[in-house]
Amino acid sequence: MKSEPNEYSWQQLQKDGKTFWFGIRNYRARNNLRLMQIGDQAFFYHSNIGKEILGIMEITSLAYPDKTASDCKDWVGIDVIPKYQLSKPVKLAAIKDNFQLANMELVKLQRLSVSAVTKPEFVEILAMSN
Repeated sequence: MKSEPNEYSWQQLQKDGKTFWFGIRNYRARNNLRLMQIGDQAFFYHSNIGKEILGIMEITSLAYPDKTASDCKDWVGIDVIPKYQLSKPVKLAAIKDNFQLANMELVKLQRLSVSAVTKPEFVEILAMSN
């Protein structure tokens, strides 16, 4: 899940302890949110500035209506909490250089704000963070 660090950073989530992830206005990203279950984990990715995965969040709610979406009642958000910070950030450039991650949505669909991650991709990113 992407956020621009000047809008909402990993450090801010850690300080807040929880947040409502909202403002998603892309159908594929919305559908990815809808698939998330309580207890699922998600990467926190700084987009534009840094371009790196910094930590792991836990999903604490099912998708529910995004009250900031006045134009369409079909948009959703979810609640998340920070789980832990990665030992070292995993840069987008390193992800792109890893052949095991060549088909990752973060690589293939870089503008997508909420991307699906397969279990092997998740494990590989964790290995890269050590």
